Amino acid sequence: MAKHTAVGWGHHHYHHLQNRWLLALLLMLSVSTVIAFFMRSAFDSCDRTVSAAVDGIGSSRHVIQVAEKRTTPIAAVKPSPLSFMKSKVVLLVSHELSLSEFIYFIIFHYIIPFPVSLGGPLLLMELAFLLRSVGAEVYWMTIMKPSETDEVTYSLEHKMLDRGVQVVSAKGKEALDTALRADLVVLNTAVAGKWLDVVLKGDVHRVLPKVLWWIHEMRGHYFKLDYVKHLPFVAGAMIDSHVTTEYWKNRTQERLKIKMPDTYVVHLGNSKELMQVAEDTVAKRVLREHVRESLGVLNEDLLFALINSVSRGKGQDLFLRSFYEALQLIKEKKMQIPPLHAVIVGSDMSAQTKFEMELRDYVVQKKIQDRVHFVNKTLTVAPYLAAIDVLVQNSQARGECFGRITIEAMAFQLPVLGTAAGGTTEIVVNGTTGLLHPVGKPGVTPLAKNIVKLATHVERRLTMGKRGYERVKERFLEQHMAERIARVLKEVLRKSKNKSSRHIG
Repeated sequence: MAKHTAVGWGHHHYHHLQNRWLLALLLMLSVSTVIAFFMRSAFDSCDRTVSAAVDGIGSSRHVIQVAEKRTTPIAAVKPSPLSFMKSKVVLLVSHELSLSEFIYFIIFHYIIPFPVSLGGPLLLMELAFLLRSVGAEVYWMTIMKPSETDEVTYSLEHKMLDRGVQVVSAKGKEALDTALRADLVVLNTAVAGKWLDVVLKGDVHRVLPKVLWWIHEMRGHYFKLDYVKHLPFVAGAMIDSHVTTEYWKNRTQERLKIKMPDTYVVHLGNSKELMQVAEDTVAKRVLREHVRESLGVLNEDLLFALINSVSRGKGQDLFLRSFYEALQLIKEKKMQIPPLHAVIVGSDMSAQTKFEMELRDYVVQKKIQDRVHFVNKTLTVAPYLAAIDVLVQNSQARGECFGRITIEAMAFQLPVLGTAAGGTTEIVVNGTTGLLHPVGKPGVTPLAKNIVKLATHVERRLTMGKRGYERVKERFLEQHMAERIARVLKEVLRKSKNKSSRHIG
């Protein structure tokens, strides 16, 4: 088979292949996974979609028969650590919501049991559904919305309603009344803070004692007084990593001369859906075969992938320099190992960014077109995690706030080569579950050497992957995240109640 590189890969051809293995995997998933999905799903239309997909491919019925033999008993469901939120009124305020991302979220999280990689707004939705599952009364507000409601917006809001989440306006009396009535208000991201003054106005002091501010940002331009001037007066802040928490505490004090409220670190966790796929050997094998076929690489080839939106801050340029340097080291030392490939998942040629064109020009200049593959950006990370051998987390500057793709890769028993910055240092145990390297140009050669280390030591690569999986099972599951969030919510509700009692007294 001729090898394809994404440098000259057509957009339509890629999506045709993607749709093909999506349907193939659906048939290959074990019946236990499908049962779990139907129990979770709340959309009648979703059920019909899955049935149609299965019925439409009769040639694979023998695959379903094989899967049926693999059915395992459904384990007893543990009570949710968030059960105490039953009947509580919770208002979730998101600065914005990408409709395209939400479409992918609905399709892949509830129609096809594929895990997705979540950003801030989708993490908030995940919290919304966790709270709804225990009987909380949940309201959702999106601050930045299209001026006119189109069919997509209408459809999405009604799907939220189908899940029991009330979608209300972020402006006017309805917004104010909901905020005043709520037991808890969660602001998502720093820029959501502008909503407080614009909407609550003179009543803002009545709402601040019950506000939990969930912050994901690390970039300096978020440190504006207009955004976070009320931060010292809220019940608490919740941040995804210790490193980011310290950064916020220092920057707010030094730059804005304000003090952070009680701040809680809550590491994220992998969804049950992702873990089901990660632990399904049949599903992973099918995904691996189809993705590798679409890329034009062989089963024995070694794939090092960086899965992130293509931008300078994510370090794709430095990764490619390291990859080329690794190829040169292997050539100079005449190492006998399988061919190495670099996969960049997160491309967007429709945007025609200068940075991406620089990446592609570098690949052509170094004549490594047959070794580098650009893949369009997607929220469905599972197929690529199943197909690759090593994840590269090369975020620059202060690194990732947390980097959920890192724990997702570890769930697939992949070693991680990451920058020694941000939340990555709290996830990856250097030398045990992966290898860390410095940010910036000083990290290029160390990363190249780490690539060669894992390429030439199969046992080390596999051992690191297994230890990463064990670490995920110990602390980075949805249940762990729910437990950590539960502790925060209990404390915030307690403080809010005490302040209300003192005010009444």
